[in-house]
Amino acid sequence: MSGYPDQHSGHVSASAKSGAPRRSDARLNRERILQAARELVRESGELKLNAVAKACGIGQGTLYRHFPTREDLLVEVYRQEVDELVAAAAQLVERRESMDALAAWLDRVAAYARVKRDVFAAVEAATWRDLAAHSLGPIGDAVELLLNAGRATGSLRPDVEVRDVIVLISWLSRLDDTELDARGPRLLSILIDGLRAHHP
Repeated sequence: MSGYPDQHSGHVSASAKSGAPRRSDARLNRERILQAARELVRESGELKLNAVAKACGIGQGTLYRHFPTREDLLVEVYRQEVDELVAAAAQLVERRESMDALAAWLDRVAAYARVKRDVFAAVEAATWRDLAAHSLGPIGDAVELLLNAGRATGSLRPDVEVRDVIVLISWLSRLDDTELDARGPRLLSILIDGLRAHHP
């Protein structure tokens, strides 16, 4: 049989040696698990591994091979959110006017804040402190990129610092979904107006 040792010769096929199909399947399963988890974590209630497995149509054993614990899965969900949030800054700066780019990025921050709140509430304190420490640098770099674009066009008030923006948006992860939905867009609009340069 292809892919298994021959009982007489001990030969193993090249495809079995390479493991390429298996690695490809494993990668796809991992991506499916993360996609399902990222969608479910935005819903109310605790993220359950059996719900994730069901959502992406795999067995729980397959899920556990990729993510042995719920915390392992939540940590990776959070890291992906940070990576996409950071990558979005450069994309928006290239495509939009500077303050529009900042406003669009802050809209993404609101979605990220929901995930951050739920992940940090579910993992051990030492884990969320480590996640926060490692994400602050890349997020700060993304904010700096957006602020530099605003400075270059003169549309951003000159005294704004990266830390100012990070402190101001930190409240988003402290709001529950109802308040974030009701107040989030208006508060972000107020924040953007406060960051604009006011020319006489």
